[in-house]
Amino acid sequence: MDGWNKLSSSFAGINIGQSANKFAKGFTSSVQATRERLGQVAPEEITELPQEYKDLEARVDNLRAVHLALLKVTKVYETETYDYPTQIQESLTEFGTTIGTGITNFAAANLKGTALPTPDPVELPTPQHKTLPHAIARQAAASATAVTSTAGPGDDKLGKALGAYAGAWAKIADARVEQDETIRERYLMPWQSTLSTSIAVAMRARQAVRVSRLELDAAKQTLKTAGPAKQEAARLEVENAEDDLVQKTEVAITLMKTVLENPEPLKDLNELAKAQLMFHATAAEALSSVQGEIEELSVAAEGEYRKSRDH
Repeated sequence: MDGWNKLSSSFAGINIGQSANKFAKGFTSSVQATRERLGQVAPEEITELPQEYKDLEARVDNLRAVHLALLKVTKVYETETYDYPTQIQESLTEFGTTIGTGITNFAAANLKGTALPTPDPVELPTPQHKTLPHAIARQAAASATAVTSTAGPGDDKLGKALGAYAGAWAKIADARVEQDETIRERYLMPWQSTLSTSIAVAMRARQAVRVSRLELDAAKQTLKTAGPAKQEAARLEVENAEDDLVQKTEVAITLMKTVLENPEPLKDLNELAKAQLMFHATAAEALSSVQGEIEELSVAAEGEYRKSRDH
């Protein structure tokens, strides 16, 4: 048992020593960063990083900024209602219907066998897509039914046109849902993944370089002011810090090159453009077809109108 206690104490001592050393380095690098920020360190006393490293830093910063800027705009595809603000009122109405149905069904299930009247259970209405194409298709279809129901014999051209228009927009609505699903899966997810993985790893490697550089310059300052008894230890600390900075810089350069050479962003952007093209092509085809049909009905109606006026 005594041997075990000694071993445990030894490990504890090692861990405490490592923690203390890490804390001390963190403190000195923070002090060094503060001094540099306040202009208390001459430019020539700040270790210059390789030009290749600095060039790669600028390029990675640009790539990261591009990802963030485009993501800020295209994240709308994660929300179905991006083109249909009126859906807010529809959603509130549906919410009220859901609450009312829930209360009715609760009463139907719990008032059986009592003297109180028991309502019949009610089925919830099927949830509707909240997009502009779906809304246009729904309203055009409802309008077609309304117009046709009151039209006289041979007087249903507007109803036919509205019905055809509703059918075209129903196709566009389906294409819109498919577009958004494709964009989310093949563009947004990998685009965000690049930000949170390879670019983030490169950014962390750069942070490690920054901390290592601060520790090196802090060690150089310590060496300058070290007394004869501490000169050797301070010199070794500088050498170790130099080796650490070289190693971390090489790692960061490799990671930044990997990020910049990665073809994934181009593939993701291509998927975005393809999905949008498919949607707009479907929309153009559907509208082109129905517009020709509506135009024929319009010309016929106008001819009939003029003929009736001539008489």
